[in-house]
This record gives sequence, C-alpha cells and structure tokens, in this order.
Amino acid sequence: MDLFEYMSQNTLEKESPLASRLRPTALEEVVGQQHIVGKDKLLYRAIKADKISSIIFYGPPGTGKTTLAKVIANTTKANFTQINATSAGKKDMEEVIQEAKTQIGMYGKKTILFVDEIHRFNKGQQDYLLPYVEDGTIILIGATTENPYFEVNGALISRSIIFELKSLDKEDIKTLLIRAISDEIKGLGAYEAVIDEEALEFLADISNGDARSALNAIELGVLTTERSSDGKIHITIEVASECIQKRAVRYDKSGDNHYDTISAFIKSMRGSDPDAAIYYLARMLYAGESVEFIARRIMICAAEDVSNADPNALVVATEAAAAVERLGMPEARIVLAQAATYVACAPKSNSAIMAIDAALELVKNEKSSAIPTYLLDAHYKGAAKLGHGLGYKYAHNYKNNYVKQQYLPDEFKDITFYHLSENGYEKELKKHMHRIKEEAEE
Repeated sequence: MDLFEYMSQNTLEKESPLASRLRPTALEEVVGQQHIVGKDKLLYRAIKADKISSIIFYGPPGTGKTTLAKVIANTTKANFTQINATSAGKKDMEEVIQEAKTQIGMYGKKTILFVDEIHRFNKGQQDYLLPYVEDGTIILIGATTENPYFEVNGALISRSIIFELKSLDKEDIKTLLIRAISDEIKGLGAYEAVIDEEALEFLADISNGDARSALNAIELGVLTTERSSDGKIHITIEVASECIQKRAVRYDKSGDNHYDTISAFIKSMRGSDPDAAIYYLARMLYAGESVEFIARRIMICAAEDVSNADPNALVVATEAAAAVERLGMPEARIVLAQAATYVACAPKSNSAIMAIDAALELVKNEKSSAIPTYLLDAHYKGAAKLGHGLGYKYAHNYKNNYVKQQYLPDEFKDITFYHLSENGYEKELKKHMHRIKEEAEE
C-alpha cells in the first residue's frame, strides 16, 4: 500500500458511519444475540476455537449479521474475504475462488468468504459456489434478511449451519447508544454529548431492535445539534424524534400512552368501526410501534371478538402476522390495514373466550372430576380389563355423525360453556347443532 492509499483508507475509516465504526472486533464486545454467542453456545465455541464451518446468518436489518462476520474476520487465522451479492458478478467469484486455491495450495491456509445479502444471488451464482463449499476450497458465511429456506439454494443450506438473529431488545439498544456517545476512540465521546433519559428510552423503543437505525439517529443528533450554554450537546426527545423522523409519542414508564392507543385500536375493531381502527393503526405505525406486536393484537381480537361468527377472521389475522414478519415496513402497513378492517367488519361473537374462561373458572375452583370410563384410552394392553372404552358410541356410526352421549363428568353433565350467538356463521352452527340433536338416535 502506498502513502496515498494509506491516507485514503485512514480517512474513510474516520469518516465512516458510526454504526460501522462501532462494530465489535471481539466476541466480548457483541451486544445481544446471546442465544447464539453466549459462552456455552456452539457459535461462540466455534469462533473461539477458530473452527468455523459454513454458516448462514438470518435476521432483520441491524441485528448484527455483518458484525458477527467481522468478529470472525478478526479472530480467524484463515484468509477472510468479503463480497456483496448486490454488486458481485461471476468474475468476482472466480477471482475469490482462484485466490482461495492459491492460499490453500501455497500456504495451507483456508479462506472464509463472507457474502452479504446472499439471497440476492440468483440460482446460477449460488450453484457456482456449491462445489467449492463442498470440497473445502472456501468456508461460506452468508448473511440474509430473507428466510434462507426460501431464498438460498437447498444444497447450500444442507451444507451450512443456520443461525437466526433476533431483533435486539430495548436494553441492548440502550447499551449501544450509551457506548456510542461515551466512546472517545470509535464513538462520539469527543463531542461531549449527553442524552436525556426520555430520549434514550424513545430511541431504544422506536428503533424496533434495529441497532443501525438507532446509531444513525444518535450520530445525526450529535453532529447537527448546537452546544448549550454548559458547553455540552444535549440530545433531548425533540432532537431524537427529528433525527429518526418519527413523532415522539411520550410513553411514560408505565406505558399508558402505548397501551391506551392499542386499547382504542382493539375496541374499535370490536365495535365494528373500520375507520377508527385504521386511524389508531396509523397512529401506532407513525409512532414506530412494532408491526409484530400490532399483528398479535389483531389475532387476539379475531379469536376473542369475532370467534366462529366468521372463522376466516382468525385465518386472515394469522396470515397477516406471518406476512408482516417477512415484509417489514413500509409494506407491512398494507397487510395490517387489510387484517384490521376485515376483523372490524366481521360479524362479532365472544363465545369462545366466554366458554374457555367459564371452564377455567370451574376447573380452578373444583376438584378434578372423573372422566366417564367409556371415554378413557382403550388402546393399550389391559385397558379393556379396566373397563376403559367399554360402552363408547362411535359418532360416525350414527346419523349426522352424532349420537346422544354424555362427555362431561357426572358432576358437570348439565353445564353449558359454549353459547353460540345469532351472528354470522355461528347462527348456522347453532341451527346445525339443534338439528342433529333433534334427529339423534338414543
């Protein structure tokens, strides 16, 4: 490297984004992901022993996929090289493979190839790497935000260990933000910035587990905020909300605002007001509420407030939850809007929650009652001698696949937990149940 290249590289490192400068160089500096890099975990042991096999890191943006690859690069004795699947072509891969062959042939040194956004490689590009992964010419580390089982060649999957990274929790993000403003070498410590507790809570909450998003915001805040009379740069909640371009909904420590909004959202769906449901959905999305959290609440509402008046409501809500997890924002807003409006417009019934809560209350307060012997398991040897299953009437042998038979314990035989409503599909179910009982054989 000549002097010009050295100066250029040094300048780039100093001016690179905060999120890049703060990347850990050792496992001990990694924040979060303890389910895969905890001291007793496989990945931790493999990195420490420098015994890495082919790996695919899978998880949302800003969770540390590239960070873990960099940690491996800093700890391995193998030759480490990196390409990005969005810009790399076959020629780039051929050069990497040729260099890997040279390294192993001349120096007996393995090569680790880190492919960022590996899901962007087409099938042909992924197929090209396969034989070199298989014969050990390269050890592949892939990083992807997409489910690798859908987006990565099955043969590569079978030769790799999949590690799923989770969104960082709020405390992890707070740790990184504090590190960012206090680290004088890699961080912003030299600026003498301080962050208000309210702003710290807000950024940690609003970033939704994305460390890069939170660090970009704090960097922008420090670099664009004038010093106060005390000579320090104060990152307030107003500064934080400007930097992350999200409104600062002031959640107090008990989370009243947060829970008030979700409560209004659920009650609007329950009350069959799709316009109000959409309004509160928009408020939550604008404030940066977790789309996964919103989706979970829609699923609960579908089961609790729609129930079997429209069984499709739960199907729509469940599929929406799966879709938003794959899509993320901003597209997830459309999926959530569809699910929320469907649930809001669906016929309503609280029959399911009323039934299970009544049954739970009975079970909690009563002693266990004997199950009728003819309902007991009769499939094991000796069950017949105990009378298990004797006298059981197989419903499919009777008209309408129904036969009058007591299923509840004797003490509770006259109790009804499930009361079908007159709404939607439950009205049809109610007619069906009445008919089969009327026509039943003794």
